[in-house]
Amino acid sequence: MKKLFITLAIIALSMTSAWAEYPAWLHLGKYAAANKELQSTPNNGDRVVFMGNSITECWKLRHPQFFEENPNYICRGISGETTCQFLNRFREDVINNKPAVVVINGGTNDIAENTGTYNADFTFGNIASMAELARANGIKVILTSILPVEYYSWNYSITDAPDKIKSMNARIKQYAKDNGFTYVDYYTPMVVDNGAINPAYSEDGVHPIPAGYEVMESIIVPVIKAELSKK
Repeated sequence: MKKLFITLAIIALSMTSAWAEYPAWLHLGKYAAANKELQSTPNNGDRVVFMGNSITECWKLRHPQFFEENPNYICRGISGETTCQFLNRFREDVINNKPAVVVINGGTNDIAENTGTYNADFTFGNIASMAELARANGIKVILTSILPVEYYSWNYSITDAPDKIKSMNARIKQYAKDNGFTYVDYYTPMVVDNGAINPAYSEDGVHPIPAGYEVMESIIVPVIKAELSKK
């Protein structure tokens, strides 16, 4: 009886522990160690967090010199994520790191339906919520356009990606204007006539190659400098 009681107690504790954990798909632990280390280093007031999906994560992998030459730029991209996942980890990966500026790039995986049926209002709401959370915590916000995509190789059922991307970009741009946030347009200099990304900037039609990241860098860096110069 005693052994049975102990066994049941262990099972109960393990189940309680499992229930207490966040679902793995929220990816809250991916940058936990990096965040802890970052938060223990001096913050000179020029820290910039890039919040995003694989477009952001691959930036550091495919064009690492951008982050190496700008050590105050912090990459917090996670491949495959949609904006609801961004929002769930926004405090851990952005707010708690106390950046002066956050650059938010998201929405393409929402349109690709990585975590379910695309709902433009939900995606827009997630982006707006992140911007407003950042502002409430004294963080300047740069909202960026979704990059052009003609189709997603992992979900060919999405046949109207260009229209959805243009529509969401217009909403983000208008929202930024109405609420005093900065908007950056990566889309226009990277798109071709059919709504696809210029093949000079991408090999798979979604993710930039170094030449594509160089275009993005030429656009975003002056904007970041301007934001950091604001008091």
